[in-house]
Amino acid sequence: MFTFFTAPNTCSLAVHIALEEAGAPYEVSRVDTAANAQRTPAYLAINPKGRVPALVTPQGTLTETPALLAFVAQSFPGAGLAPLADPYAFARIQSFNSYLCSTVHVAHAHKHRGYRWVDAGNTTALEAMRLKVSQTMAECFELIEREMFTGPWVMGDTYSIADPYLFTIANWLEGDGVDPARFPKVLAHRHRMLARPAVARAVAQAAPK
Repeated sequence: MFTFFTAPNTCSLAVHIALEEAGAPYEVSRVDTAANAQRTPAYLAINPKGRVPALVTPQGTLTETPALLAFVAQSFPGAGLAPLADPYAFARIQSFNSYLCSTVHVAHAHKHRGYRWVDAGNTTALEAMRLKVSQTMAECFELIEREMFTGPWVMGDTYSIADPYLFTIANWLEGDGVDPARFPKVLAHRHRMLARPAVARAVAQAAPK
């Protein structure tokens, strides 16, 4: 049994979907980020980074979305969430997920988490970062739409751990001031994802209470 630490409206939804797709045995522990629960000693003992997601396994605790997605795929190979027997194909998925993590998510984070890069009192810099988010997110998704998305799923005909991650981050576009209609393949992917029972279950469980 795994314990999955998550919070609404975060990237942890991607892992939540993967757990559902895999049929993994897990229980959900919601972290109240609105109350700054991720910074409490109790949670920092689980994840010293003070962020979600975190997955407590019998071997230990894992963090970082790309790593958790790969772990789920490798732990439940029968679910077919990654081409585990093909190192090149698996690396392509890892490359895509790493881009979402290291570039797209970071671009999004400049809207509300600018204090990670400048002092909280530097309101001019914080506002400049917020104003840049719609441009940088649009540029990221232009690249995904044009060069990285194969279709109908991210990597082609086969659903993989890249799909819940793209779905999760693409759902932030409207809030970042980007019209998703600019990216018809990504928008069609969103609708395709919502039709999957595992996605519907994870979205319902992850919704704010």
